[in-house]
Formats: sequence, C-alpha cells, structure tokens
Amino acid sequence: MVLGTPTAYGHDGPGRRAAPNRPGIGPGDVRAVLERHMLVDGYDLVLDLNASFGVWLVDALTGERYLDLFSFFASSPLGFNSVHMVGDREFLDELAVAALHKPSNPDVYTVPYARFVHTFAEVLGDPLLPYLHFVEGGALAVENALKAAFDWKAQKLGLPDDAVDGLQVLHLERSFHGRSGYTLSLTNTEPAKTLRFPKFAWPRIPSPALRHPLAEHESANRDAERRSLAAAEAAFAAADGMIACFIAEPIQGEGGDNHLGAGFLQAVQRLCHDNDALFVLDEVQTGCGITGTPWAYQQLGLRPDLVAFGKKTQVCGVMGGGRIDEVPNHVFAVPSRISSTWGGNLVDMVRATRVLETVERLRLLDAVARGGQHLLDGLVALAAAHPGVVRNPRGRGLMCAIDLPDTATRDDVLTRMYRDHRVIALPCGERGLRFRPPLTITEDELDLGLDALANVVGAL
Repeated sequence: MVLGTPTAYGHDGPGRRAAPNRPGIGPGDVRAVLERHMLVDGYDLVLDLNASFGVWLVDALTGERYLDLFSFFASSPLGFNSVHMVGDREFLDELAVAALHKPSNPDVYTVPYARFVHTFAEVLGDPLLPYLHFVEGGALAVENALKAAFDWKAQKLGLPDDAVDGLQVLHLERSFHGRSGYTLSLTNTEPAKTLRFPKFAWPRIPSPALRHPLAEHESANRDAERRSLAAAEAAFAAADGMIACFIAEPIQGEGGDNHLGAGFLQAVQRLCHDNDALFVLDEVQTGCGITGTPWAYQQLGLRPDLVAFGKKTQVCGVMGGGRIDEVPNHVFAVPSRISSTWGGNLVDMVRATRVLETVERLRLLDAVARGGQHLLDGLVALAAAHPGVVRNPRGRGLMCAIDLPDTATRDDVLTRMYRDHRVIALPCGERGLRFRPPLTITEDELDLGLDALANVVGAL
C-alpha cells in the first residue's frame, strides 16, 4: 500500500492514524485560546464537565461550585451527569456510536432515529399535531413554522409566486423568536440583535403582559388586553387577507418573562380562524415540561396549528396539524418543501430519547409543578417583605421571574448573587430577573437560590 492512498477505511489502513500534534490546553488556557479568535464575554468560570453534577456547575479553575438556575438558557433538562444518563453503559455505548456518525436523517433512516421519534410522540406529542419536522436550532424551528404558514396561506389564496412576498406575520412587541432570516423581522427585544439587518415590515401589536398579583391588577390587565386585541383586529383589516399567521411565545422569555393571559390568546386564536390565518406558538423555551406540562399551551385552553420547539427537547423542530390539513399538499406532505441535510442531530436524538424516558419514568412534570409552586411562593413572600424592590412575582412551573426597580439594580443583584453566593440566574427585559433551573432541582436547592436572592435584596 502506498502511504496516503485512500482506502475503504478512510485513512492509511485498518490501524488508527496518529493524532495531530497539538499543544495541551488546561483550564487556565481556555480564555486566552478562545480570545485569539472569538469574543469571550461570558461567565468567568471554566466549566468542568466531569465534576459538575445535578444543578451544580463546577469551575475547573477554582473548584468552586455554582447553583445553576439558568440551565444554559433553559436548555438543560436533567442537569449534569444524571445517574439516569451516566449510569447506563448501554445508553453510553449507543451515544458513542451516534457520535461517530452524522447521517442525513430525512433520507437515511436508523433505529435510534425511529426510537427518538416514537418517544417524542409518546411523551410530548399532541394527537392534534401529528406532523413533525426536526432541525438544529430554535430559530430554524420558528423559521420552518413560518414557511409552513406561508405555504398554507399561499395555497389557500391561490397566490402566484410573484405575489407571496406580500404575505405577513402578525406578532407581538417584546418578542424574541430568533436571529435567522424570517425571525429577525419578529424579534424586537434588544436592538443589537436586529440592527442593520434587512427586515420585513410585518404588523406588530402591543404585548399585554400580565401584572401580578392578578387580583390587584385585574382592571389594568383587562385594558391592556383590550388594546392589544383592537390592534390585532386593525392589523387584520389593514392586511387585506395577507396575514398568514399570528405567532407568540406563551411566556415571552427574553422580552421580560411576560405572561400572556389565556383569554387574550384564545381571542387571538379566534381572530386567526375568522381571518383564515394560522395560530402559531413558539414554545422553544416554554416546552418540554418547564411549566409543569409538556407544553404551556395545554394550560391555556389553546389549539395551535403549529408549535415550534427546542432547548430542553435537545432536538429542535415543529409540530403541525389542525388547520394545516385544509391544504392537502402542505409542507409536511411534499418532499423538500421544508428539510435540511441532517434533519436534527442523531447524537441529540439519542440523548433526547433517554431524557424523555427519564422525564416520563420519574414523573418529573409533577415534581416541576410542586417545585414551581414552592419557588413562586418564595418569590411572593420576598416581594411582600421588600415591596419597594421586588415586584411582579410570576411563574408557571419552574419558569419564574420577578421585577426589580430598574436595569442597574437588576444587574447589580445578578452580579452579587453570582459573585457572593455562587448562584447563576438570568436577566430579561429591562428589569426582570428570571429563573430557569433544570427539571430535576429539589425544593432544598430552590431554597438556596431564594436565600441568596433574599440576602442580596436585603443588603441593597
């Protein structure tokens, strides 16, 4: 054999090719190495993937551990090194095999792929939304939901190709739906995320975020919803039938953890039906159990036509059904209308299968409902003790938040929680502080987070 000649093994023979000679990188080198090529503006710790456990992140530099109330922006369902994951040799072997290969799932099928789809449908599926499309990235999940709605509306109207550019998406202020092509026209939280990128001028209506406690703000909440519904009706009228869909996050995460009322969303759903538009929900952050049910819409009396998902599901994508079937040749039924090379990642699918099996077996959603109520009760008590500082305590399941007086105070509280108490939480909106723990967090661990917040607020 001539060295360097390709073989069936893809290298110089059946033996292992020597690894490239690269310098060793230790925890102390991480930031310097990254800074040579990337903007490094994240946390100052270096995550120890082996030592971190449960809801505790361990810094490889110092050995310090941090209480994880952010779970990688709500994307970590079971925390670190769960015994239900690392304690199963058969699962780890399957994960390793999947990691060696990256097949194009939409066209070449495998047993792990089928097991994932079956498990997803069993644990998270909605019989009214039977169609599934998988892709890598929450923004692309939303993007494909929009494409499905555009295709549906264009067929309903019989639009020629040169007319589809006039289709529109009705959406809310303070939304974050992603940073991809279509989603940039919807996202309107921080200007830096959309500035200087071309966008469509699609209709945007006020977000009637509920103020809490609800009983104390009933009149103001009702007025806000009335104004938003009036704006939606006006947008439908002005669009002359060209609105393909309405999209919303049931709880606007980055925009401020803004809870939308069931009555408001039900009214918008009726408007969509009356105006021949699809009702679409972005549950990338609210899905997979963090609110105490598989999907937040199940607590709100809603029947969406499309649902975008991601984060805790580990594999992103779209569930479709409902009025989609009014058009037989919709995107879920016609090849290549929506697709991607990989159609999601097989490694993520193997991991997600085990995650969903664990969620089901341990009845974690029941624990989330109990833990979420415990967390919310603690935040309500803190607001009562510090009425001038802590306001608007709110939550569904473990997806909880408070407001502080202003941006500077909120940022100071988060810094002190991290620096002085080793607790990681997240900002949202102008003055919101939000909690996004893994589904496995215990009430004792939640109390540690509440104590840290109480100590910082009490010292202001």
